[in-house]
Amino acid sequence: MVKSTGRHRVVIIGAGFGGIEAANSLAGVNVDITIIDRRNHHLFQPLLYQVAGSSLSTSEIAWPIRYIFRNRPEVRTLMGEVQGIEVGSRLVVLDDGEKLHYDTLVIATGATHAYFGHDEWERFAPGLKTLGDATNIRERILAAFEEAERTKDPILRKALQTFVIIGGGPTGVELSGTIAELAKDTLSRDFRLIDPRESRVVLIEAGPRLLSVFPEKLSSYTRQALEQLGVEVVLGTPVTSCSEDGVVYDGKQLPAKTIIWAAGVQASPAARWLNVESDRAGRVLVDSNLTVTGHPEIFVIGDTAAVTMEDGKLVPGIAPAAKQQGKYVAKTIDNRLKGKDIKEPFKYHHQGNLATIGRSRAVVDMGKFQLQGVLAWWFWKLIHIYFLIGVQSRLNVALSWLWNHSVGYRGSRLITNVRKEDISKSIPKN
Repeated sequence: MVKSTGRHRVVIIGAGFGGIEAANSLAGVNVDITIIDRRNHHLFQPLLYQVAGSSLSTSEIAWPIRYIFRNRPEVRTLMGEVQGIEVGSRLVVLDDGEKLHYDTLVIATGATHAYFGHDEWERFAPGLKTLGDATNIRERILAAFEEAERTKDPILRKALQTFVIIGGGPTGVELSGTIAELAKDTLSRDFRLIDPRESRVVLIEAGPRLLSVFPEKLSSYTRQALEQLGVEVVLGTPVTSCSEDGVVYDGKQLPAKTIIWAAGVQASPAARWLNVESDRAGRVLVDSNLTVTGHPEIFVIGDTAAVTMEDGKLVPGIAPAAKQQGKYVAKTIDNRLKGKDIKEPFKYHHQGNLATIGRSRAVVDMGKFQLQGVLAWWFWKLIHIYFLIGVQSRLNVALSWLWNHSVGYRGSRLITNVRKEDISKSIPKN
């Protein structure tokens, strides 16, 4: 158990956008901060799909938490997993039994994949939330082409060159576009016995249109742009089965060896730790100031929290919202320590939605300001480069994108964790 310095102790669980923003915004405040995360890095999650699609390397979109706070002696970083919270004693319990005292607790633990009651699908259809997920998906995609090059079975080859993405939100759209370009452009001359351009990329969405939070005009453009890339878009039809052989939708079996899940999320177990009410997605129902009812010392933010806006809708689970919440929490803590009774509720200021579709197209929705096509793509690039951490990261990503856009080369096409027996497991033996 760590000894107290006598200063106000803030424990932040989760080093995502919300947790990092809270810690950054507490700079100069008379507090000691402990950040707990299962991993040692902060991840720029909006660019995960580019790692999965071999456009960027892992080090270009992630930074060690200790590096971020190397000049903040009041910030301590712990790599560990939370097992529970003793609310009455104000203790956070870690997986090794260590207990950390807090005066203020900030829970920003994010979310994971939700399979709508079919958790058994996860082994066949991985989701995209972590660096490990991205590299796993990248290697599945690349290994599928390697297996297709070796097999003599045309039916198996076709299944190996079929890629199914389930879910038509931004992640599903972005993954579909980048896989289509990888197959039909980047890899087009890399193989001798197969033609990657013959690959099928199928995007299946249960709802009536793609990008449901965008205006219908931009959703229609997105579908048209994906189809021009060669993506087959299936709307209004949920997937009813996932297996090692493929998926079933609308009563039809689609043989596919690579399936990616982008259809739903489930919050972390924070509600269970706190023994409080949650919504269907597991998000903690918080008060208007982002605290747990009856516990003003506990804040819950980001994907972990269900925050209702004035219009009755929930604050979306996106990075800008988490950052705004982190900043609000830090300001509230600072004001409390100064003896100010601040009752102003959290107000979310929507900054727009963005999604990219391949190498030269994107959609941008910022209310009255809407863009589509090449201009939207450049806008998307500039916004994402701006929010990266550090000049070196911005420069590296900008150069990678420029090279990729100019010559279509993706330099992160490496298979490092797939064993030889995994690559050949589905190839028939003569």
